[in-house]
Amino acid sequence: MKIFQLGFLFSILTFSCSTAKKAEEPTPDLSEKTLLWQISGNGLQKPSYLFGTIHLVCEEDALLSDSLKSAIQNTEQVYFEVDLDNLFEIFGVIRQMKMKNDTTLADLLSKVEYEKIKQWFENKNSLLPFSMLETYKPLLAASTIMESGMPCEGAVAMEQVIMEEAKKYKKRVNGLETMAYQMSIFDSIPYKIQAQQLLKFIEEEGKESDASKEYDELQQAYKDQDLDKLDDLMRRNDLGIARFEEILLYNRNRNWVNKLKTILPEKSIIIAVGAGHLPGRQGIISLLRKEGFIVKPMMNKGKKQTVI
Repeated sequence: MKIFQLGFLFSILTFSCSTAKKAEEPTPDLSEKTLLWQISGNGLQKPSYLFGTIHLVCEEDALLSDSLKSAIQNTEQVYFEVDLDNLFEIFGVIRQMKMKNDTTLADLLSKVEYEKIKQWFENKNSLLPFSMLETYKPLLAASTIMESGMPCEGAVAMEQVIMEEAKKYKKRVNGLETMAYQMSIFDSIPYKIQAQQLLKFIEEEGKESDASKEYDELQQAYKDQDLDKLDDLMRRNDLGIARFEEILLYNRNRNWVNKLKTILPEKSIIIAVGAGHLPGRQGIISLLRKEGFIVKPMMNKGKKQTVI
């Protein structure tokens, strides 16, 4: 399994677990269409930068603007959601991908439902054997389905592109949270709900369903760098796990900003996290502003070309 699938799955969850807006708490205006934001003020000696990623995108759309390249070159470190440069952590987290108490998909679904999922993965010749995959937390398996539905043969992770650019300048890569913590979050969503959602993904795979149309809209909003549109889509989209938005999204945003309050005064950094974490009343942009930082949009236009 590609290590980036875990991050990609979290971007899916991010897009799917926002609640309706409250009239008394309006969403901050993010009408400036950009994914790149400068962070300054609050006594910072040098600016830092916030960039919204998408964890899987067609290669031709995996573009880094001159502004983002310059930001990477002129800052000290890059922070992703997790440390994608830490192979020890990556391999160490594999055992935590399994469901607890030796639970398998067969324990969570009817025989007919189980056979449908088993047949799908066996027909797809997935990288991992189904005998192993059926012991994993079901939403992890869902990331492979989303990848198979990409409208192009060459799909890459924006984090991968950014990390390669950072390595050109020998920039250190860090994570705002650990992969072990991410895996623990999946234990907070009942396995049966995850299994039913996995089944839904498989049944709708390749169909012109509402879910697939919404996902296409999310992809287009990202390419348009339209955070207001992303925020609106997040609030309308529901993958069946919306009631877990506090632990999947908001609590993580708060944890990250609390950590950034310590990091930002010490060094100039790039923060590259799923774009769905940026907008909204409890998004990173709003939370940073509430802490006294100036967060302003930057031009972020890339030339249409293959970058890796």
